[in-house]
Amino acid sequence: MAEQTPGYPGDSEQGESSRDQEEEEEVLLEAHSCPSFSCGRNQGMEEQSSLMAGRPVHVPPVVGSLVNAYVICRRKAWLMYRQISPDEDNVFLHMGRLIQGQSYGRERKEVRLEHLSLDLIRRDDENLIVAEVKKSSRARAAARMQLAFYLYELREMGIEAKGELLFPEERRRERMVLDESLAQQVEHLKESVLMLVLQEQAPPPERTSFCNKCAYTEFCWA
Repeated sequence: MAEQTPGYPGDSEQGESSRDQEEEEEVLLEAHSCPSFSCGRNQGMEEQSSLMAGRPVHVPPVVGSLVNAYVICRRKAWLMYRQISPDEDNVFLHMGRLIQGQSYGRERKEVRLEHLSLDLIRRDDENLIVAEVKKSSRARAAARMQLAFYLYELREMGIEAKGELLFPEERRRERMVLDESLAQQVEHLKESVLMLVLQEQAPPPERTSFCNKCAYTEFCWA
């Protein structure tokens, strides 16, 4: 569960964009409603059959950025998984990287552990804190599941940690603890992501409020 707490000096709580969050939560609900993995069942059957039959198939691990992309847009996640590069001149892509690089200078940044790429880590008394930095809270639901994914994967490695979502431009943060309910959401989401990326064709584009600022927009609406 996530809780909002007083954060760094000047932190303040701000209202969420309900429309954006509703879109993301709809994706999560749809993902969780597919326990039999019926989503995308008719595509990528060869790879899926190989997995079910126990035959070796090289499937790169699900990573945090893929989880984030899936919650926002399945098509974006499919493109990312196949290493199709977005528009590197996209101004919002540059802004996000700049904010992440310049914020919280005293923390340890960009820690890599196996398939995980963690924005920040620090010690708080006896607790290990893992933080995810985002330009804004507009895609809060996606950022929340990305951070939950990191906490889940760390737990699977035997590392207990707590999480923080950081929104430096808004001077805001949210703390997160991985409880059983959230862990189950991560498990379902990982399964849904895997079934998506094994499809042979990308999902058709769907217009959302995130499209205008997406670095992949030319792959959908050019």
